[in-house]
Amino acid sequence: FYDGFIITGAPVEMLEFEQVTYWKEITQIFDWARKHVTSTLYICWASQAALYHFYGVEKKPLKEKLSGVFKHSATEKGHSLLRGFDDEFFIPHSRHTTILKSDLADKEELRILSESPDAGVAIISSRGGREFYLTGHSEYAPLTLHEEYVRDVKKGLDVPVPKNYYRDDDPQNPPVVCWTSHANLLFN
Repeated sequence: FYDGFIITGAPVEMLEFEQVTYWKEITQIFDWARKHVTSTLYICWASQAALYHFYGVEKKPLKEKLSGVFKHSATEKGHSLLRGFDDEFFIPHSRHTTILKSDLADKEELRILSESPDAGVAIISSRGGREFYLTGHSEYAPLTLHEEYVRDVKKGLDVPVPKNYYRDDDPQNPPVVCWTSHANLLFN
């Protein structure tokens, strides 16, 4: 048995899950983790894919890319994953699709641990705290959102400036890093 397993995202979120060339293989990995790992952490696209695979939760396209650093609160402050978290904390997000809270309501095994009025559901738990689904990117380094933004602009994509990220929301200014303390607590 393995203590922990992290499955991260991929830039394929606009494809239907079954259209991803490695869908069969990734679902085999999801199933293997359920049998051989004590705690599994799914991040971004992987969280959407695992929620779809295990619970039939559909991802929904957003009108525009959700990009920036957003304020969150714990809906289950006493949960051990959130030990040491402040009442409000920040998580970077960078995605074109989302999971709706209403689509989780009838899934009794899923518990929403954190959400944001601007970024939506952020952390979900299942299987008694053995699986966690993170829709954001607490793991991002200070310049990751900047690098993604510059990359997309160079490709000619119509993407918004990451919200609450650059000082005064101006991409000519450096980012204001406000998520690393909570990220360290989360991953520890």
